[in-house]
Amino acid sequence: MDQLITLIPPDISPAFAIMLIVLSFLTSMMTAAVGIGGGVVLLAVMATAVPMTVLVPVHGVIQFGSNAGRAIVQARHADRAIMFYIAAGGLLGAWIGGHLAVQLPDTLLKAGLGAFVLWSLWGKKPTYARLSRPLLLLAGFVTSILTMFIGATGPFMGALLAPMMSNRHVFVGTFAACMTFQHLIKVVVFGMLGFAFGPWIVLMISMIGTGFLGTLTGTMLLGRMPEAVFRKVFAVVMTVLAANLLLQGAGVELL
Repeated sequence: MDQLITLIPPDISPAFAIMLIVLSFLTSMMTAAVGIGGGVVLLAVMATAVPMTVLVPVHGVIQFGSNAGRAIVQARHADRAIMFYIAAGGLLGAWIGGHLAVQLPDTLLKAGLGAFVLWSLWGKKPTYARLSRPLLLLAGFVTSILTMFIGATGPFMGALLAPMMSNRHVFVGTFAACMTFQHLIKVVVFGMLGFAFGPWIVLMISMIGTGFLGTLTGTMLLGRMPEAVFRKVFAVVMTVLAANLLLQGAGVELL
């Protein structure tokens, strides 16, 4: 038992570590079935006990593993053109975000992100069927900067991609691929800046493993869920997450 305890990061308790491993399964299942949201939920729970100095990079590794598994499972549905431009813009965004001397307040970023998601869901919708290449590059650039500060930019990316997707499978596959790359480059940048991932390796591997099982489970639910139900559930989940971001910007915790 003592040997097992030494594998747990010193910043959290064994009970909390076990809870995170189970939660990784549930949130990955949620994201695979509904399309989005699990990363933000996981981030919010981790923030209750994990120090902020390690929260974003550790969460980035876990989300990389979770999204990579989902991207592999849904690879045949992904829109590769969108993936390319989002990734290209993300390279520069992550580099700038990781080297900014003065960081913007988390509350301001979360409030802005929440407002954008609500507008994307319930505001007047744009008539485009597909964003231009420059706008896709800009989207990758902006979301990669944001992810260096707030960790989970899934709601931003999801709200951006949803109007462009022909069905839920294309959305989930494209979203997972875009987020996989974004989290990967984020982890690389934090590593270059000197973050020590070592104490968290066992927990991260465990959470990635349960996250992949959650992805397989959620993918089966995705195939069985009617399109109309999927869209309604997606809108509800996104609205709750956006409201949570706005409340966090005001100093109130909902999730």
